[in-house]
Amino acid sequence: MSLESQPRFPLATLPTPIQEARRLREALGGPRRSPRILIKRDDLTGLAFGGNKVRKLEFLTGDALRAGATVLVTSGAVQSNHARTTAAAARVAGMGASLVLTGQPEGPTAQGNLLLDHLLGAEVHFAGDDPGAEAAAVATVMESLRQRGERPYLIPIGGSSPAGALGYVAASLEITEQLAALGEAPVRLYFPAGSRGTQAGLTLGARICGATYRLCGIAVSGGEEEKKARAARVANAAAELMGAAARVGEEDFQTHQEYIGPGYAVPTPGCLEAIRMLARHEGIFLDPVYTGKAMAGLIDHIVNGEIDASSTVLFLHTGGTPALFAFADQLQKDSIREDGRRSLS
Repeated sequence: MSLESQPRFPLATLPTPIQEARRLREALGGPRRSPRILIKRDDLTGLAFGGNKVRKLEFLTGDALRAGATVLVTSGAVQSNHARTTAAAARVAGMGASLVLTGQPEGPTAQGNLLLDHLLGAEVHFAGDDPGAEAAAVATVMESLRQRGERPYLIPIGGSSPAGALGYVAASLEITEQLAALGEAPVRLYFPAGSRGTQAGLTLGARICGATYRLCGIAVSGGEEEKKARAARVANAAAELMGAAARVGEEDFQTHQEYIGPGYAVPTPGCLEAIRMLARHEGIFLDPVYTGKAMAGLIDHIVNGEIDASSTVLFLHTGGTPALFAFADQLQKDSIREDGRRSLS
C-alpha cells in the first residue's frame, strides 16, 4: 500500500505557496539579527477560508464516503476551525454535518467560525462546560442520527486520527519538493501544536521524506504527556495504513510549552503582538488561538538569538483566521491615536 492508495476526496487547492517574509525579517533586526523567514501558506488551502484541517479532511472524507456515511460528526470548541471545515467538507461531498461544541452559545450574534457553521447549515449542539460532557453529547448525537436513518461517521477532535494524519504526510512530501525546487534548506519548521494530528503527520512525513529541517512545535494548550503518546500512536497507525516501514516514538514529539499563556484560546500579549506584526509588515492575518501563539514563539526565539541569523526557518501557517472576528475586543484594546482613531500598536 501507499499514500496514493488511500481513499481521498479532493477539497484543497494545492500546492499552497511558500513565501518569504522579508519585511518581517527587517522588523526583527534584519540579516544581522534575524534568519530568513519563509511561510508555508496553508491558510490558502481554499475550502471555507482554508487552513490545515482541509488537508486532513481530504483523507477523512474519503474514508467516510468509502464507509457509506451520510453525515460527518465531530466536536471542538465554539470557535473550532476543525468544526467549520468539517461542515464545509461534508457539504462539498454531499453529506450532512453535525457539530458538538464545548462551552455555551456566544450570545445572540454568532461570530467567526460559529457564524460559518450556521451558514453551512450544520446541526450545532452545545455540550456545556462540564468536563466529560463532550463525549456524552457526541454519543447522544450519534445515536440520534442512527435512529433517524442516517449513517454517521465520527471524526475525532482536530481530525487527529491515522487517516487525518495522512494529510500532513502528503504535505511533507509537498514541502520537501517545493524547498528543493526553490533551493531552500530551512533549519527549522515552526508550527502550532494543538490536538497533535498535524504534528503526527509532519513527524511521520519528515521521517519518510528524510527532511533536514527540525520540527519545532509551539504548544497552544496543555496535556503534553498524554498528547505525545497520542501523537506517536496516531503517526505509527498512519504508517501502517500506508504500509510504510517508518516508525516514530514519543521522544520525537517535543514541543515548546512556554507560549501557552493562561490556557487554550486565551491570547497572550506576545500572540496579539505577533498578529499585529504579520498584518502590518506582510499583510498576512494570523489567528489568536493557534498561529498567533506559534509566531510569538518564533519571534521570541529570533529576538533571543536562539536561531543563527545566517540560516532560514519555515513557518507553517495553519489558518484559523475566522476566529479573529470573535476576538475583536481584545485585538482593539490598545492605545488611541491623538486624532481619536483607534490604534492597534
